[in-house]
Amino acid sequence: MTDTQIEIHTHQSLASITAQDWDACACPEVSDGARPIDPFTTHRFLLALERSASVGQGTGWQPHYLSVHAEGQIIAVAPLFGKTHSQGEYVFDHSWADAFQRAGGQYYPKLQLAVPFTPVTGRRFLTRPGYETIGRAGLVQGMVQIAAENSLSSAHVTFCTKDEAQAGAQMGLLHRIGQQFHWENHGYRDFDSFLENLSSRKRKQIRRERKQAQNFGGEIVTLTGEDIQPHHWDIFWQFYQDTGARKWGRPYLTRDFFDELHNTMRNDLLLVLALRDNHPVAGALNVIGRETLFGRYWGALEHHPCLHFELCYYQAIDFAIEHKLHRVEAGAQGEHKLARGYLPVTTHSLHWIAEPGFRDAVEQFLTAEKETVEGEIDILTSYGPFRKTTVEEGD
Repeated sequence: MTDTQIEIHTHQSLASITAQDWDACACPEVSDGARPIDPFTTHRFLLALERSASVGQGTGWQPHYLSVHAEGQIIAVAPLFGKTHSQGEYVFDHSWADAFQRAGGQYYPKLQLAVPFTPVTGRRFLTRPGYETIGRAGLVQGMVQIAAENSLSSAHVTFCTKDEAQAGAQMGLLHRIGQQFHWENHGYRDFDSFLENLSSRKRKQIRRERKQAQNFGGEIVTLTGEDIQPHHWDIFWQFYQDTGARKWGRPYLTRDFFDELHNTMRNDLLLVLALRDNHPVAGALNVIGRETLFGRYWGALEHHPCLHFELCYYQAIDFAIEHKLHRVEAGAQGEHKLARGYLPVTTHSLHWIAEPGFRDAVEQFLTAEKETVEGEIDILTSYGPFRKTTVEEGD
């Protein structure tokens, strides 16, 4: 297949690529009728961002989707965006931008190959089965060519897989690592069987937190599919705005985005709501993948002790165990997740830097950062809540 001729195209709208062609590269596993491994790279999720004006003109996320064509078909695609800022990425390069601009360079605009506002690891170079090598190379070539031809400072591939990171490094891209906290399902029968693997002190802490949260004065319900009604998004929009205003200054997503999710993805959603007198006072939104439950957004109109832990972490674990999912990914950052059974894992990104001197400086920074991050992961793992011995009394 090394002699195969390819063509690389860019698209200003995902509507110019059919869902069938995109998903044949992004989630070929759905041909068996089950869920996609990564819901966030599906045609319907990315199109929801575009249709809702969460990306596009005025957002700083301008679509330039890539497609690689060979043998009469699309063999690879990628969600590529032109960026005029570094918001909504969760792999922070603000210090790079500041250093480059203080040296007289122009860091923005840049290219970002990513799922906007979504710190979830998954394939970023989306290829049809059998076209992995040529498709991935074509996408990297297209990304770098666009950046170089437009005199852009850099191009970034965030939350890619470890395999993609290794392949990208072999193609000359800089490899960066980070960390998140994920919960792994080791075949637990139920939540109590998960707790049996924790130290006595952590078991007691979690049981105390769950009891305190569940005594907030109402009930906690989980909704999926047809049980999620359009009016639920009105209240969840209030939750999202409150959290967004405190964390980011302004929400990234528009109100219309949640309607788009309802129309095209509600069977892939888990909505956890705390109700009092049948009125939601707090809630958490999760997206259901084939193997993973992805925690995405949380918000509350009232403060109740430990309710955040219950809705975002413990209810997610309950759902994952019941549905035999392999893991729960609860979003970016948050060392407080460690005490609740979420252990640190390595995340990966790739970076192309145009200016040689700046590239060398970034490469030196990444070498030092890698050692620091790996050390932090080792230390945090050692402080995890799991038992250090096989038998422990005191529960």
